Amino acid sequence: MSRSVPLCRSLGAALVLLAATVAGLPAAAAAAHPGVVIDGHARFEVLTPTLIRLEYAGDDAFSDAPTFNATTRKFPPPPFTTSVAHGYREIRTSGMTLRYRLRSGPFTPANTSVQLTGTNVTGAPAFPSYCAFGTACQAENGLFGGSASAAYDHQGYTGSGFLAGFTGTGASLIQDVSDVPEAGTYRLSVRYANAQGGDGQSVTRTLATSVDGAAGPDLSLPVTGSWDTWSTASVTLDVRPGTHTLRIGQDAGKSGNVNLDSVALTPVSAPYPAADTTLLSTAYGAGPANVLGGWDRSLDNPEAVPTAEHPGLLDRDGWYLLDDTRTPLAGPGGTIADRPSHGAQPYQDGYLFGYGQDYKQGLADLNALTGAAALLPQSAYGVWYSRYYAYTTSDYQNSLLPAFRAGRTPLDWLVVDTDWKSPSQWNGWNWNPALFPDPQAFLDWAGQQGLAVSLNVHPSIAGDDPRFAATNQQAGGLVAEGGNQYAWNWTDPAHLKSYLGLQDPFEQQGVREWWLDYCTGCGASRAGDPHIGADNFINQAYAADATARGLRGFSFARIGGAEQGGIHSNYATGPWSERRNTLQFTGDTPATWDMLAFEARFTPDEAAAGLSNVSHDIGSFHGGHLPDDLYARWVQLGAFQPVDRLHSDHGDRLPWNYTGDAAASAEQFLRLREALVPYTYTLAQQANRTGVPITRPLYLDYPAQDDAYTHPQEYLYGDDVLVAPITTPDDAAGTGSVGAWIPPGTWTDYFTGATYQGPRSVTLTAPLSRMPVLVKAGGILPTRTDYVDNQQQRPLTQLTLTVGAGADGSFALYQDAGEGSGYRSGRSTTTAIGWHDASRTLTVGASAGTYPGAVAARAYTLRLTNAAEPAAVSVDGVRLPRTGWSYDAGSRTVTVTTASLPVNQAHTVGLSGTAG
Repeated sequence: MSRSVPLCRSLGAALVLLAATVAGLPAAAAAAHPGVVIDGHARFEVLTPTLIRLEYAGDDAFSDAPTFNATTRKFPPPPFTTSVAHGYREIRTSGMTLRYRLRSGPFTPANTSVQLTGTNVTGAPAFPSYCAFGTACQAENGLFGGSASAAYDHQGYTGSGFLAGFTGTGASLIQDVSDVPEAGTYRLSVRYANAQGGDGQSVTRTLATSVDGAAGPDLSLPVTGSWDTWSTASVTLDVRPGTHTLRIGQDAGKSGNVNLDSVALTPVSAPYPAADTTLLSTAYGAGPANVLGGWDRSLDNPEAVPTAEHPGLLDRDGWYLLDDTRTPLAGPGGTIADRPSHGAQPYQDGYLFGYGQDYKQGLADLNALTGAAALLPQSAYGVWYSRYYAYTTSDYQNSLLPAFRAGRTPLDWLVVDTDWKSPSQWNGWNWNPALFPDPQAFLDWAGQQGLAVSLNVHPSIAGDDPRFAATNQQAGGLVAEGGNQYAWNWTDPAHLKSYLGLQDPFEQQGVREWWLDYCTGCGASRAGDPHIGADNFINQAYAADATARGLRGFSFARIGGAEQGGIHSNYATGPWSERRNTLQFTGDTPATWDMLAFEARFTPDEAAAGLSNVSHDIGSFHGGHLPDDLYARWVQLGAFQPVDRLHSDHGDRLPWNYTGDAAASAEQFLRLREALVPYTYTLAQQANRTGVPITRPLYLDYPAQDDAYTHPQEYLYGDDVLVAPITTPDDAAGTGSVGAWIPPGTWTDYFTGATYQGPRSVTLTAPLSRMPVLVKAGGILPTRTDYVDNQQQRPLTQLTLTVGAGADGSFALYQDAGEGSGYRSGRSTTTAIGWHDASRTLTVGASAGTYPGAVAARAYTLRLTNAAEPAAVSVDGVRLPRTGWSYDAGSRTVTVTTASLPVNQAHTVGLSGTAG
């Protein structure tokens, strides 16, 4: 028997209620659950045509509470149909068809599938958190404790990696195993490697085991010969039927120093099960192996690049399963709570994305589910400077800033590195009076200069710090780390309050933001709850704290893991929360061409996880004085990154540290970066609204073009600006080159006016004074016309619009107060700008909306590229004299500047005829 229940928007809430009732949801609850289908112990929520929630509760205790990742599920229900036929439940939307075999238990690739509309792709989603009896469960997908962390630096492992870091007491793996059939004795086995450990010995190692907290026998792990050689070891356990929590740990007296690949609970006589190799899974989700891009916690000191990246949401097969099963529930005031126990019954909670080749739709669904991508203060999209160097107030006031101003080099954010602290310059929590004798005067001066100030902090405190006693008392006792050092358990509310409380006096003095430098040797604070990464939790807390102060809340830190779990720790939470609250600091990088090339790739790679606000050390952290071409090319890259932040370890990263072409190029591109703020800020608002990041891999806009997938260092800055950074040394003549792919259409070089017709592959060249930046025909690139020292200096009353002739195009310029939360309630303006190629007319619409400080008038400069010289130019229908506009025949560029025009009216700039 088949029953089908169509849901159509036009029929309204009545059919939504009817469908939910027929599907099995009680009528009284149906109105609160539009788009819900219940089938036995499985519940499906159709959120969008390309996003369905899959929830399985063996005890029927479904959850509607928001989680730390899934902040809302209040989506307008889309049209869909549901039916039952031939033993399967089928849910069909315009984007995909989901099939689930009736009464078949938790979701597995064997009983659940998705067919993407308009493609031949059928996916079989799996939950990494679901570890079934009799199967090999990947250790890197479990919950980690202590120093345990996911790793990838050996051979022969199965799955996406293995679990390393069993180097100290407390390191552990926790895994729920479901579907134990009956009470009895079973074999707990691990696949492991044991070579010469951190103690320099090759000996049999030991780890403890437990079931539901009850201690079991120790695992004995003989030597395997090398870290690339894997073996199995096992113990027997008495287990009841149902779901149980297994723990394998380096408890007191256990030697550890092993790597774990997978774990299995099986009948005593069964062989170790083969691993499932059909999907690439991580602790927070799974999808096909054809991943696009990825993310990482940081790029700190890699031995080589490219480094391994954790998969993001996007996959060329067009689907992904975000596993939210372990994520804690979100509570009031930034608190979290573990999910209620389901006893011996299995539980799964996840989100099936089926975007096909519409990758932007997948990012839009992620943005709606996990919270909008953070819109940083407008000034954050200008120029930042920091340096690991003991600057004094006098240095800043009398040397550094005057040098910026003398060179007409803009500066918006000043980040003060660790030397500001006292008595410890590493983990102190007091101003160093030798460097800052009057901190309030310093911060007042910085504010008067239009500078936002950020201070570096390491999350630990010395026992002899003047503020330790009060902080320790407020926390109820900090975590002793040895050597008179103490740390915080951030998920303990008292600890978190004491940690943030240390920073309150500095914020009252005028510190705008904190740079949480949480790395090896930088402090051992943690999240005591293993269900969440320390980064995820504290970054959210920082953002909430700044918002409570009336600021644009965000965190400036590494993302998605925890330092005690290793620099690449991969926690069940994943990177999803950091999209909405964090400016990612990518860590301490080496000064090499390879790292420059990888940074150019890394930022658009992270778009696959919906991460938009990424900040590299421009010029690298290590390295003193760089080769001229390496320095200049790195500054060029920074001009077209989400955040442009010069930083180093006592190195030379300022233009006046160099001479000749390198110095001139750096000055030019830092000015260009500041001029780009109106454009970059609009892209940031687009990311906030749509989930599509500022830097965009080519395949987001050209998914049907194979070449769009094979040029990862080339990216789009917005949809119509192509950036192809030069990341190799210049030749003897001082010219750099890069192989690039030109997408379909006509593209014009921003600097030279040279045009390229795509799609095709080319080699682009540029001297040190330029980099390959192309504007698509019809593309509109707004930049500030006048020079400003920073974004606080003057409002935007002069705007240049670079337009690529040859096609129609449009751009919606976004502006708001640049700080605070007023934009959330609509206090902003949008100005529609259009280019009509056939009539050769630029239109600037009347600005819609308002906000405090919005300008009343603005002058516009049209910079039309790839254009023939016109016979006449008019503004608002009034013909300009020939002296009122210019034409550069070499670059084929028309330049027209208007008078200051009211922004509440529409305006036109028209070109007519052809000269000669």
